[in-house]
Amino acid sequence: MLPEHIRVLEISMNDSWFRDTGPTFVVKRSESGKQTIAGIDWNFNSWGGLEDGCYTDWSLDILVARKILAIERVHRFSHSMILEGGSIHVDGEGTCLTTEECLLNKNRNPHMSKNQIEDQLKTYLGVSKIIWLPRGLYGDDDTNGHIDNMCCFTRPGVVLLSWTDDESDPQYERSMEAYSLLSNETDANGRKFEIIKLHVPGPLYMTEKEAAGVVQGDDGKARLPGTRLAASFVNFYIANGGIIVPQFGDKKWDDEAVRVLSKAFPDHKVVGIEGSREIVLAGGNIHCITQQQPAS
Repeated sequence: MLPEHIRVLEISMNDSWFRDTGPTFVVKRSESGKQTIAGIDWNFNSWGGLEDGCYTDWSLDILVARKILAIERVHRFSHSMILEGGSIHVDGEGTCLTTEECLLNKNRNPHMSKNQIEDQLKTYLGVSKIIWLPRGLYGDDDTNGHIDNMCCFTRPGVVLLSWTDDESDPQYERSMEAYSLLSNETDANGRKFEIIKLHVPGPLYMTEKEAAGVVQGDDGKARLPGTRLAASFVNFYIANGGIIVPQFGDKKWDDEAVRVLSKAFPDHKVVGIEGSREIVLAGGNIHCITQQQPAS
């Protein structure tokens, strides 16, 4: 069903979250304008290792980035630090967003200090400033608060922030916390942030039917009826000329997300994907199952 110019590769993996297991691409531009790309192959431990991970076997996932870079004949930078691609967001001009809840979690790199982690991000991503939000999206326990469910750049100096106006929602405290921090921060170039609020859906909860449709085993976290879904419209994908955004069946906020994103990305066509609720049952969404590769 795909167009002829789309290439399909077969890759063995333990799970579908390609944002976290695939390579993080970096770009080098010469004075003449020539662009060279390379890929960072971070270490991976299934979002927390044997004690807190989403599954106990990630022997295939840890090879995914290496295989992609080999197929693409792109230079590979190997790193021993545990890091998932969904835990970082960059603006392309020296600023990186992340959360303390994830990167400073003892289940990732307990031997590294905050300053040491910052140094590695700066060295490998080419950034000069790290902005640490305290926490990610409420209910995002699988990833320990990945930034890609909480906040992202639309362009340098402008961010989208998961939001709710409901003060009784546990997400409200997290959103206000992040809003306050970002309001008093500047990016790597000294710009104050423009913050665009992107309301979360629901809240949404896993139904008995949905829980019954998930294979429950010893190798993975339980998916039980009544579990709050870590649903966020920030978990979208930026394509060439397009924005691919989740739609969760909550018409009010689904439509609002398309409106807000269309305004935030006036040169892109915003396309909502129905059925994104199926993806969020396992803890992530469209951004989590994709990874962009710059042209070389």
